[in-house]
Amino acid sequence: MQFPIVTTVNPTILKIQRLLQKIDRLHLPQSSRRDIESILVRQVSKEIDRALPWQTDHGHQTTVIALMIGQAMALNADELHHLKLAALLHDIGLLMLPPHLMSNRDSLEPESYVAIQNHSRLGATLLEPFSFLREAAILIAYHHERWDGSGYPYGIRGEYIPLGARILSIADAFDAIHVPDIIDRSLRNRIALRILRVASGTQFDPSVVEAFAETMVGKHAMYQHRS
Repeated sequence: MQFPIVTTVNPTILKIQRLLQKIDRLHLPQSSRRDIESILVRQVSKEIDRALPWQTDHGHQTTVIALMIGQAMALNADELHHLKLAALLHDIGLLMLPPHLMSNRDSLEPESYVAIQNHSRLGATLLEPFSFLREAAILIAYHHERWDGSGYPYGIRGEYIPLGARILSIADAFDAIHVPDIIDRSLRNRIALRILRVASGTQFDPSVVEAFAETMVGKHAMYQHRS
């Protein structure tokens, strides 16, 4: 997939672009390439967190969940690596939106929601020029598509949505579900998982939801859901 070139004067985006250019130009040995790219992209993810303080550490938490699902679904090493990079960077497109859309999210006009829905495409557009992020950019472009075709920005459905994007969609949603006033971590996880299951077959791929559910049974202690 080819995305149009994006130019921006946003200082955070410019800083991130410089960091990504440095990573892209590194001549890394194959044996350590994935590890080094992951470490450096994690630093980029922290820049995104600083710019979007209401969702601090969301990129990291989404990555933990996405990799749990990816491993359960037997993705190979390259697929897991691209999924990891996509999860760390999946909200980068939000930085390209006008600041007032982010500061007044509770009182937006309908056309503003349309602009926000474009953030996944904007993020993919920003990342696609970097060779090591091209596969991740595709997953980011599609991570708000829905299994029934009612998602955005392209409105594709079912298995036309790349598997990595279907996984990322669930990981992103699970971490974003807030379960207030419940101290027990395991109970919070079960409530959030039940919410995902309600949307199985409409918003989410049922096979990915079930793979995640089976994984959570044995690994719920690895993920502390937000309170």
